[in-house]
Amino acid sequence: MRTEISSIGKQKTLETLFEKTDFQNEKLISITEKGKCSTTHKIMLEGVDFDLVYTPLKHLGYKAVLKVLGDLYASLCSPVALSVNLGISKKFCFEDIEQLWNGMLVACKEHSIKHLALDLNPSVNGLCISLSACGVRKKEVLEKRAEPKSMDLICLSGHLGAAYMGMHVLEREKVSFIGNDKQPDLSRYKAVLSSYLNPEIKPDIIKRLTDAEIYPSYGYFLTNGLGAAIIQLTRDSGFGAKVYVEKIPISSQTFAMAEEINVDPVTAAMNGGDDYKFIFTIPIEKHDVIRRDFQDWDIIGHLAKPEVGAALVTPEGAELSIKAQGY
Repeated sequence: MRTEISSIGKQKTLETLFEKTDFQNEKLISITEKGKCSTTHKIMLEGVDFDLVYTPLKHLGYKAVLKVLGDLYASLCSPVALSVNLGISKKFCFEDIEQLWNGMLVACKEHSIKHLALDLNPSVNGLCISLSACGVRKKEVLEKRAEPKSMDLICLSGHLGAAYMGMHVLEREKVSFIGNDKQPDLSRYKAVLSSYLNPEIKPDIIKRLTDAEIYPSYGYFLTNGLGAAIIQLTRDSGFGAKVYVEKIPISSQTFAMAEEINVDPVTAAMNGGDDYKFIFTIPIEKHDVIRRDFQDWDIIGHLAKPEVGAALVTPEGAELSIKAQGY
């Protein structure tokens, strides 16, 4: 069944999408929370940020919400509100938008979004997803957040490069998805495909840090590679940063795929995108706490004197300047 959006109209479409949910479509979101409110915005364009030939709409909706919430978590803000604006071309019917919306709703519920807004607009060139999110940083986090200093730890919340490899698999097999009822068997690439199509963020990340009395000075959400985040860290903090090659966590599946397509896995980690992981700068005094209570995290480097800049340190001790476009 295919329902043309023009046949039911914009308002009826919006009303139907909000039916049987716990949300109201709030045209003006007003927030009264104790703490400092922060906002962040992301835009995702078809053909640039995603390819609908191999990306399920429900997965895309879920992933899009995480992309905008990640920046809030990185700044230790708990997400509260989300506003979504979709640009839709004529090739999309109501059922398509419903699938996208259902993925967004799953993410909103997982991450305790209290306020939600949606609007629809016509588009000439496919699908455009624009998202704005608001979060609250509690007063105690504001008061206890550490000042950065040289030798503070750079901690990473998971392995890198898998999403980049997953995208390569899908691009390579793209022709098999077009006009073919029988999809290619990609089961042996399940881990890297999941990293790209269906990433996850654990909603308890802020609670884990505050329960351990850890208040990072800086945090970044990795969507454009580790290199871009490290460069941004040096700019924001005024310190240099050293990242050690042998400390960067890369999964065995990523190594295997990198060998298959003849790509350096470290290059994928530094410059690949959509990892959906976090880096935080944490006082070195918390080293033992990180080792004990955050065993799923990795200490990959530390802040350094400003003249160091952004450096990637090889196992032989050579310091290479990190370069990244950031998109």
